[in-house]
Amino acid sequence: MGRLSGKTAFVTGAGGGIGRAIAFSLAREGATVAAADINDQLLSETAELAGDLAITAVKCDVANRTEVFSKIDGFARQAGGLDILVNNAVMFHYAPLVDFDPQIASRMLDIGLKGTYWCFQAATPHLKARGRGSIINLSSIAVSMSIPNASVYTSIKGGIDALTRQQAAELGPLGIRVNALAPGSVPTPGANSVITAEGWKSRAQKSVLRYLPSAEEIGDAAVFLASDEAASITGVTLKIDAGMTITGP
Repeated sequence: MGRLSGKTAFVTGAGGGIGRAIAFSLAREGATVAAADINDQLLSETAELAGDLAITAVKCDVANRTEVFSKIDGFARQAGGLDILVNNAVMFHYAPLVDFDPQIASRMLDIGLKGTYWCFQAATPHLKARGRGSIINLSSIAVSMSIPNASVYTSIKGGIDALTRQQAAELGPLGIRVNALAPGSVPTPGANSVITAEGWKSRAQKSVLRYLPSAEEIGDAAVFLASDEAASITGVTLKIDAGMTITGP
């Protein structure tokens, strides 16, 4: 019996990187998981790599509120309810604030902040019906540090921190816990698109432990927050950064 046996989970941005790692970690602990993403190719890869794990690939654009409600409601009906929501979907783009493309900024906000809110709205009735539940939002240590050209991304993650605390306060009386994970620099395909090899090396050197956390470590932390072991933990943003924020940028 896994730590999450009998539970169901909906994970956004699960086509690759941290989202995929979280989906796999939850499933390995016994959860039935919907791995949601907008990218068909990544979803196919996730489904193939899942093997015998109880993972269903679900195409979903979290920026589309109607679609979010349809996909979360459909999964909950199929799986017999919903216990866990992981809001991981995000869009990366780094550029100077004064030169930031407004269309890209709008899309980033639609996915990272509004998408988190739409998923929260869609999942809450199902979690409430269970009388318990866990929502895990993905923040970032970027909220605690100054990162060049990451103003929009950092603003989104700062908003998620605030939203996490508000959700926790509102949903606590319903037995629903809400927390956030704030990964440090995690080498993933998405992050590799904006960080060079030299950048990764520099980040590792700045961390207290002199290494970078893996996507699988973030998955392990998500399992903990979703499990009964974290029954008294809510409204918390947990940093998993190998000590990078201790030393500063």
